[in-house]
Amino acid sequence: MNVIISNPQNLEKLKSGIKKSGLNSLHILSDFDKTLTYGQVDGVKTPSIISMLRDGRHLSENYADEDQALFDKYHPLETALGISREEKKKSMQGWWETHNRLLIKSGLSKSDLEDIVNNGPVKFRDGLPEFLDFLYEHNIPLVILSASGCGDAIQLFFKKINRDYPNVFYLTNKFNWDEKGRVISIKGPVIHSLNKDETILEKIPKIYKTIKDRKNVILLGDNIEDIKMITGFNYANLLKIGFLNSDDEKIKEAYKKNFDVIITGDGDFNFINNLIQSLS
Repeated sequence: MNVIISNPQNLEKLKSGIKKSGLNSLHILSDFDKTLTYGQVDGVKTPSIISMLRDGRHLSENYADEDQALFDKYHPLETALGISREEKKKSMQGWWETHNRLLIKSGLSKSDLEDIVNNGPVKFRDGLPEFLDFLYEHNIPLVILSASGCGDAIQLFFKKINRDYPNVFYLTNKFNWDEKGRVISIKGPVIHSLNKDETILEKIPKIYKTIKDRKNVILLGDNIEDIKMITGFNYANLLKIGFLNSDDEKIKEAYKKNFDVIITGDGDFNFINNLIQSLS
């Protein structure tokens, strides 16, 4: 692991501004996949929750084909250059809603999610439990913002390590379940790749009330697009930390332009732990 500081002087300025306001003015905004978790485990790229469901034979036999058909239909619209952002948002909303209905039709159950959490390859980065403990002890909100198709599983990962603290908020796609643990409906709002930002928090008063006056933010992500998670929030100081798992020099230079701190080599949380402890 190597830590790259894009602009040491600016980082010190951000740290000073956050420390001056105190930890009660701070919240953490984070992606989940390959940010809080390792990008690879034993040399194998960590799969998404959806791909683990698909490959683990948890759902109906038609699920994989129908899921692929949705990808073939909507992914070109997501990346097309000649379509407005608003049109893309409508398409992504349609994709996620249709896929959620497919999961319902395919028989998704809580036991499926428990199986991939307990037996799948996803692993939290070393040092993350200590990070979560520090946030809990100092009552610092952690907002996890994820467009994962099965966001209910994310909370289960935290329960697995006994870190499902009350200061952790899961802004993810969730379902309603029947008494037998089968999914029956979608619990809104739907979060997709183009509305994954803090503007959606206003639709969830409990979370928004908790963070609206905490104007200092540490943002964690593994993709330059994750920076957009802060869209719509009127922050005072924003410290951006990116996990870079590529050796491509062009990508590294792009990260340097967008993140204040870059953690390379699929690294751990030790630098982040030392940084946040220095703010107290």
